[in-house]
Amino acid sequence: MTCGEMLRLLGDYVDGEIDPALCREFEAHLAGCNPCQMVIENVRRTITLYRSGEVFELPPEFSEKLHRALRDKWREAREGGTSGGASG
Repeated sequence: MTCGEMLRLLGDYVDGEIDPALCREFEAHLAGCNPCQMVIENVRRTITLYRSGEVFELPPEFSEKLHRALRDKWREAREGGTSGGASG
């Protein structure tokens, strides 16, 4: 199994909906691939944080900057679609 194949199956693996034979391949790949181990660990931590129900407040200046950027992107999309590139 390649890293790309593993990433495509990641959602099914996390949800426990992966075929047992693929699960063994998945776990064999993980046993020898440090970057994929890091991806799985980050997914597990994200799920744990989500399930904890803990709310994290964004710093006000970051929140304002994020909202401003989203509003600008929204206006840009409404005023003329894309502006000739896949920048983001």
